[in-house]
Amino acid sequence: MSTKQQEKSQQTMQELMDSAIQLFGSKGFASTSVAEITDNAGYAKGSFYRHWNSKDELFLQIIERKFRQYRAARHEKIRKARNLEEAMNIIWDFLETILADRNWPSILLEFTVYSATNEPLRKFMNKSDYRLSNQVFADLVREHMETDFPPEKVGALNTAIFEGYLIHRALGTQVLSLADVRQNAIALALMNGTKQG
Repeated sequence: MSTKQQEKSQQTMQELMDSAIQLFGSKGFASTSVAEITDNAGYAKGSFYRHWNSKDELFLQIIERKFRQYRAARHEKIRKARNLEEAMNIIWDFLETILADRNWPSILLEFTVYSATNEPLRKFMNKSDYRLSNQVFADLVREHMETDFPPEKVGALNTAIFEGYLIHRALGTQVLSLADVRQNAIALALMNGTKQG
């Protein structure tokens, strides 16, 4: 393939991805078809299948890119954390960047639930590149733990609390604010990970 053809292929791929991001953001994952993605971008359906085998595969690539963007700012800040409380605040700042990304928290939640019924997809989703990772959170707090409480449990609890908040937010319950969730998640981590007294 010539350089010009490669550039055109990359441009087509990016335009299809941009179209998918726009449609997933407005309609959700399940309600968006491959035909809508290609029509919206001005391409034939075959153009889609030159780049991805399925809508799931495209979505995984979008998630991977989004998480890479979300994590970029966090990595620099987390190195400067001096204790568990600072590390947890940096983690929650990171989680708030996800929440600020328009409809994407709901779409990520939708896709996470969808992937639970598809074994190969579920395995992909459990990799840290595609979702919030208990292991990544554990690694971020590990050096600040003062107790024998496993950092993996701090990570898993933090992920569960955040994903639970996404459900509450998606359902519009308005019982818990983000500030409530953040404050209590950090307090739980400190209770388990720092010496009391």
